[in-house]
Amino acid sequence: MAEPSRLRPDDRADFEAALHHALGTADIRGVLGADPTGRAAAHLRAHALAHADDIAAAAERPYRSYLDVRRAARHEARSLLGAGSLLPALAVLTPLVAGTSAAALFLIGGLLHVAHALGPLPGSLVAAGWTMALVAAVTGLVTLAAVLHTALRRRGGPPAADQVEHARLVWRQELLDRGMLPHLRRHLGPHPGTAITSCSPPDTLTPCPARAREDRTPCSD
Repeated sequence: MAEPSRLRPDDRADFEAALHHALGTADIRGVLGADPTGRAAAHLRAHALAHADDIAAAAERPYRSYLDVRRAARHEARSLLGAGSLLPALAVLTPLVAGTSAAALFLIGGLLHVAHALGPLPGSLVAAGWTMALVAAVTGLVTLAAVLHTALRRRGGPPAADQVEHARLVWRQELLDRGMLPHLRRHLGPHPGTAITSCSPPDTLTPCPARAREDRTPCSD
């Protein structure tokens, strides 16, 4: 069985956004509101951040899918950047340069013919012009085919950015529903409406020993 994926550093912002949303839900906000000092909310937040990997493990499957989609999109972007950054420029410039060169060679060769210039130069210039015209036509067709192929690929499926964003939103929702909210509710206390008070170490959310016999109110500091 594969080990759970640890939360990536670049996904911490999404995790904290889900935590912020969870702390703002009605039931959790109501319990935390019983502590006017705000320490309960601060410690519950710190506890969730310290156990980010455990919370994220509840949404392991959508997180793996999100990572796979994001990795594929980045790989595709790098491939296009590495192999295609120069080729598109050449594909656009080659027909233009070849066409301009062909026109110039035809013009110069024609002028030399009109001027009855001696030697093979006028004919060579015209022949070179036809060669450049052929190059312009071929590269122009190749560029057009590449543009059509790219358009058809984009039409055949959603862009990679949309796929990544969809996978990200699915993961965040599962993280909130299956990981964040259950975790926070487990650590609020055994009874609805009880608040976490400030009498235990910052890294714990356990009942206060001094008050356990009185109201069994969980607390932290």
